[in-house]
Amino acid sequence: MGRRHMSNKQNNYAFIDAQNVHLGIKSLGWDLDWKKFRVYLKEKYNVTTAYLFIGFIQTNQDLYSNLQKAGYILVFKPIILDGEGKAKGNCDADLVLHAILEKDNYNKAIIVTSDGDFYSLIRYLYENEKLEMVLSPYHKTCSKLLKKEAKEKINYMSNLNRKVGLK
Repeated sequence: MGRRHMSNKQNNYAFIDAQNVHLGIKSLGWDLDWKKFRVYLKEKYNVTTAYLFIGFIQTNQDLYSNLQKAGYILVFKPIILDGEGKAKGNCDADLVLHAILEKDNYNKAIIVTSDGDFYSLIRYLYENEKLEMVLSPYHKTCSKLLKKEAKEKINYMSNLNRKVGLK
């Protein structure tokens, strides 16, 4: 490795809204291979650290172990059952907090979500030259607020089926 080559390697962090990504990709009719997605983030965006914000359900231990083996740092949210008994884990505040608290430790952030609740974080990162990319599962379900704040720094996962889809 030449020194010149090393210095242009970025140290980027990904902050991933697991539920939003899972549902967004599912709505496209395929499933995400999280292991392949981790490799993709590393190769395409120089992601050294990938935080995955995910609701905690006791029976999902195997899933969590596999995600950790694949190279994600899991940040758990307690799950609350909504009025219909559906599990709801809200990870928004945690993701925002982590992205801000860690900002001196990374060059750029990749935020993976379609959720408009993150628009102020995206604006902050963009204005402070800390935003590498917003990766949204699907342009149709992506919040207009995100598109507005991310400007040119937004990409969609809908065409990544061959690369990161579950076979």
